[in-house]
Amino acid sequence: MSEADCINGAVPIGDTKMHYVRFGSGAKNVVIIPGLSDGLTTVKNKAFLLAKPYRPYFDDFTVYIFSRKNDMPEGYSISDMADDQAAVLKALGAENAFVLGVSQGGMISQFLAALHPECVRALALTVTAPYANDVLRAAVGSWVETAKRGDHKTLMRDTAEKSYSDAYLSKHRILLRLLGLIGKPRTYERFFRNADAILNFDARPVLDRITCPVLIIGGERDKTVGTDAAGELHELIAGSKLHIYEGAGHAAYEEEKDFNKRVFGFFDEQGAKI
Repeated sequence: MSEADCINGAVPIGDTKMHYVRFGSGAKNVVIIPGLSDGLTTVKNKAFLLAKPYRPYFDDFTVYIFSRKNDMPEGYSISDMADDQAAVLKALGAENAFVLGVSQGGMISQFLAALHPECVRALALTVTAPYANDVLRAAVGSWVETAKRGDHKTLMRDTAEKSYSDAYLSKHRILLRLLGLIGKPRTYERFFRNADAILNFDARPVLDRITCPVLIIGGERDKTVGTDAAGELHELIAGSKLHIYEGAGHAAYEEEKDFNKRVFGFFDEQGAKI
């Protein structure tokens, strides 16, 4: 894989832009929407860095990873984010995609599939929730207060502790400590906009409008969205499939070695049926 295989791009949306990265050459489009980390750093110019985990799928899929748009107004909601995502997918000719939404990205994906069904061929919702439950509100609320104090080290440490399993934290503790020393944004405004959207999120009124195939993946010990969130989504989305990683936390998508194989296998399966 060379840098030439990886594309960094941006699409105009209103008076701003939405950045994305793209890799692979397959006929089937996969769209990945990341979580709240996008509030601290976007995918801009990171195509080569982000491509490696998806290399085994380059022949069959073209993979896009999107950030939220650059300038987000006050009161910018999860539903608004889904509307903008739909507009950008259509501008790129990447609609009717297989969509993987992670954490907050999964919240956006729920609205995307419900309100813009032409954009979503099949959906994988990972470590996400159907609404801002008490566990989620407590976690995000604490991060907001920490960011307001400008305490980036504590913000990154608490995020890691609420995301990774105890075994992972123990193995990578030195590396995780370094996270608090780098990557502090010039301003936390983008983070606050994303966090506020999460705290006001509730997709339950529209979940019955999702008709595409759905795979829901959760972590048994998720300290960010709670241990019941995946099951609640499964009950609310008719016909959905559910997989819970035993012993895993919120970062199951990173820790579990078979995660991408499971998700892309599901997408492959759905593609063969159409």
